[in-house]
Amino acid sequence: MRNIIFTLLLALTAGGTAQAEDAMLDDFVAKPETRWQFFSDRVMGGVSDGKLEFITQSDGSYAQMTGQVSLENNGGFIQFRHDLKASVQPDQTGIKIKVRGNNQTYYVHLRTAGTILPWHYYQAAFDASDAWQEIRLPFDGFEKSNKILRKTPKPTSLKSIGIVAFGRAHIADIQIAEIGFY
Repeated sequence: MRNIIFTLLLALTAGGTAQAEDAMLDDFVAKPETRWQFFSDRVMGGVSDGKLEFITQSDGSYAQMTGQVSLENNGGFIQFRHDLKASVQPDQTGIKIKVRGNNQTYYVHLRTAGTILPWHYYQAAFDASDAWQEIRLPFDGFEKSNKILRKTPKPTSLKSIGIVAFGRAHIADIQIAEIGFY
């Protein structure tokens, strides 16, 4: 108890505030196929194609999504998504991912209690280089897909998180080793 009080006092006297601790959502080690689902624009008539694999090697475990994103037939995405079973803590301020890829731009899509229709989501872009890197995406940097959504997604209302290759014709190849909140 003394240590907690001391830490809080130290943060306050230093002019800062206590910050939320990082929280791991997935490290893709134990049966990730039970938590993650692959989707493409084929669910609405598009022709994009891809797959999701879970790989374990000497350097660790990760999810790898590969495929061809096509804009034909009003398409334009492939994604893998995790439906959140537990609430995210209210003091979390963003998403963190450990990622590598084929030097393309990808997106994190968030769905909340307020994203009723399939085309409602919050989106943040990131670049996946060919070397592992940690990327932090603050919730207040996510863009809403339409006017009726609140400006910033509330951590406690998050329902799902998706990794998405989206919006332009390209070859997708992205690997995620860790995903969580900070």
